[in-house]
Amino acid sequence: MATVYFADMEVKSLSRKVTLPAKFQRMMDALDVAQRFEGKTVAVKMHLGSGLGYTTLHPLFVRLLTDKIKEGGGKPFITDGTSAVWDTAKRGYTEETLGAKIIPIAGATEKYYRTVEVNHTASNGATLDELHLCGNLIDADAVIVLSHFKGHGEASYGGAIKNLAMGAVTRKSRAALHRLEVGAFHWDNDKCIHCGRCIENCPTGACSEDEDGEIDINIHNCVYCKHCAKSCPTGAIEVDSDSYKRLQEGLAISAREVAAHFEHGEILYFNLALDITPLCDCWGLTTQPLVPDVGIFGSEYMLPVDKAALDHIKMENFIEGSLPAGRTLAERSGHLFERVWGTDPYNQIKMGEQFGLGDSGYEIEPID
Repeated sequence: MATVYFADMEVKSLSRKVTLPAKFQRMMDALDVAQRFEGKTVAVKMHLGSGLGYTTLHPLFVRLLTDKIKEGGGKPFITDGTSAVWDTAKRGYTEETLGAKIIPIAGATEKYYRTVEVNHTASNGATLDELHLCGNLIDADAVIVLSHFKGHGEASYGGAIKNLAMGAVTRKSRAALHRLEVGAFHWDNDKCIHCGRCIENCPTGACSEDEDGEIDINIHNCVYCKHCAKSCPTGAIEVDSDSYKRLQEGLAISAREVAAHFEHGEILYFNLALDITPLCDCWGLTTQPLVPDVGIFGSEYMLPVDKAALDHIKMENFIEGSLPAGRTLAERSGHLFERVWGTDPYNQIKMGEQFGLGDSGYEIEPID
């Protein structure tokens, strides 16, 4: 059984020593962060967010991490997708605040990557022939996957798996992963009120309305983020539910290929289950959290750290009124994220086990 360290939100007394940042420092000591990365160049892979989103990870936690790496003589740098690094200062992410340089994960023009063949065919016939792994992450001696754990429209949740699978490959590969969901879209003219939100929320200009008022999704530009479907107030754009499973297969394969470039112990995973919103940070907007903050999970193992975070997000802690306008919880049993997005988040864990990411079993080691 893998060990997953857990620092909860409880503050037992009015002392800094029992608050979450202090517990995070003790968690890093339990995982030997300073000694583990002595003299090594360490890529800290996180999601830097965009637009007007303000519930990305607080800079303090990132700074505590980089300080701990440097304590042992390590050389950390922060990295994320090329397009994400240019406006980080508005969210408090600068070299001065984080204690490390912020470097585009595939270079300034996203041309620095390594190609690996995967030759995967999904159940709908869509293929994933190769992946472009981002060079600045692959070149590092070690990696820390620092994830904001929250909901996600296609994958049901975003944690360690998705942070590596989508965040450590180029935009072209991200599009290829999403295209495993090809054939997923259906537009219903009778439901459409032509409000334009699908077009407004499409990040690639793939969604448009022609002169006859019909919505068109150009598959050559589409990256299958499903922002169009998720932002539609009337459900006029629907997505085949099986498409989620095909994406989750791709996520497992991609995360496996990235992690394969490092030995055991050269990657650590931290899931910060704070500001647990229903949407990915890539939307560039913030909605209310679905549940109160849970805490921080840390481990040497990818699947256990994700499963532990999922297991600690309880349906009974759902905050009434926290869903964005127009969305309701599905009348069904299952995890909170499944009731929000209609797909079982544990399927991502199952796909990870099936495609070589190890076992998901874990035992919790509390950090007091």
